[in-house]
Parts: sequence; structure tokens; C-alpha cells
Amino acid sequence: MTTLTVTARGQVTFKKEVLKHLGIQPGDKIHLDLLPDGRAELKAERPQGSWRTLQGALKGKTNGARLSIEEINDAVAEAGAAAGLRRRS
Repeated sequence: MTTLTVTARGQVTFKKEVLKHLGIQPGDKIHLDLLPDGRAELKAERPQGSWRTLQGALKGKTNGARLSIEEINDAVAEAGAAAGLRRRS
């Protein structure tokens, strides 16, 4: 269990190991659900994509040629980057 201290301004700083455990990186958002009995649930907010988002990602890139898995992965990554998503390490 990790204990955090609240400042006089009502702010809390999360330790690096907590952020790493949650998969949160600088610039990410955190979602906080307030629950009964003074409890809260904290989790990293994840972009919600769908298969429809990827529809047409390869359109115009193949000229009828077959693509390797690497070329498909690159095209999907490029489409994700264009949509504002980033690959997590």
C-alpha cells in the first residue's frame, strides 16, 4: 500500500512506481470514480478506439499488392498516430 500526502492546496503527487503500475505517462489523463463510503477508484483513462477507426487505413497503400505483416503493422501505427494515439512501451 502506498501512502500519499495532501498539500495545503489539496494536491497530491503520485510516486513514479504508482504511475508506472497504472501505465500513466506524462500528458495522460486519470479517471477518478467516487464510490460510496468515502472510497474512490482511480485508473488511467484510455483512448477508446474501434475497428471502424481502422477501416480504410490501408486504402490506397497497396495498389492491389499483398502486404507483409510488418507493412500492415506500420500502416496501422501510422493510422493510430494520425488519430492521436501513441504506442505504449
